[in-house]
Amino acid sequence: MSKNKLLVVSLLVAVTMVVSATVSMAAPITIKFSHVVAENTPKGQMANKFKDLVAERLGGKVVVEVFPNSQLFGDNKVLEAMLLGDVHLAAPSLSQFNKYTKSLQIFDLPFLFEDMVAVEKFQQGPIGQKLLMSMKSKGLVGLGYLHNGMKQLSASDQLRVPEDASGKKFRIMSSDVLAAQFEAVDALPLKKPFSEVFTLLQTKAIDGQENTWSNIFSKKFYEVQPYITESNHGVLDYLVITSAEFWMDLPDDIRPVVKKALDEAIVFGNEVSEKKAIADRQKIIDSGRSKVITLSKDERKQWVEAMKPVWKKFEDEIGKEYIEAAVQSNM
Repeated sequence: MSKNKLLVVSLLVAVTMVVSATVSMAAPITIKFSHVVAENTPKGQMANKFKDLVAERLGGKVVVEVFPNSQLFGDNKVLEAMLLGDVHLAAPSLSQFNKYTKSLQIFDLPFLFEDMVAVEKFQQGPIGQKLLMSMKSKGLVGLGYLHNGMKQLSASDQLRVPEDASGKKFRIMSSDVLAAQFEAVDALPLKKPFSEVFTLLQTKAIDGQENTWSNIFSKKFYEVQPYITESNHGVLDYLVITSAEFWMDLPDDIRPVVKKALDEAIVFGNEVSEKKAIADRQKIIDSGRSKVITLSKDERKQWVEAMKPVWKKFEDEIGKEYIEAAVQSNM
């Protein structure tokens, strides 16, 4: 090859490399956020808020694509997809992580937290923040807690003290902790899909269930349950999660901006969730279909004492120091 041809080839290679580098630098980072609910829910509104904040602050550098209503993946598949790089953000319920860590079962422990103030205090404290990193060795990193709210007990009969639940059948999510919760008061836990709960209650195949105010209202459980005990006995929250590989691969000047946008979006989503819980509770009361029962301090104390053996049973799996920190958050 002559010197002139070699020079031309070298120049073409150099130009190609420059053009490729320029295109590469110009191409935005895409963050795919998959979730399973509608856009008008607190979680859906949080995801869209995050998308808007990123667009506002990072312009064309980062693009967030939100996929609601399980358009990409359901909660049962999204974590595996995340580890493969097919999705980058998700917010499954805390009960979905048992395969990766047992410590998050702490949020299923019954009558551990008195209210959402205690839950928030624990989650934002050192132990709650440590739990975000509990799956890092498995390739997953928690970025924040998103609230659905405290769970209440609905039933065909009044539930005021633990003995009132004896012999009754309650639907639960697939959770050993929740099974132990009802077994502790001689009730019968049945693991059934969420989609079947209304029919099971309507046909009296089960006597009751546990859920947040928003779920009880939106799924019309209050129409087929004459009593709802305002027990605040457990937490139904979500964990905003990403893969450790994706998160650490974000450029150092991009990651903090994305995290700040996400933190603000989560605060926004939690405010929406709180307002919705209050509003839906009142709608249920106004309907006159269900009587809402408020526990006295003595009645609640009876439930706490009945459930402490459940705390003890899962102490080794969850971590004694975590449970003690949760108890302290009620102070």
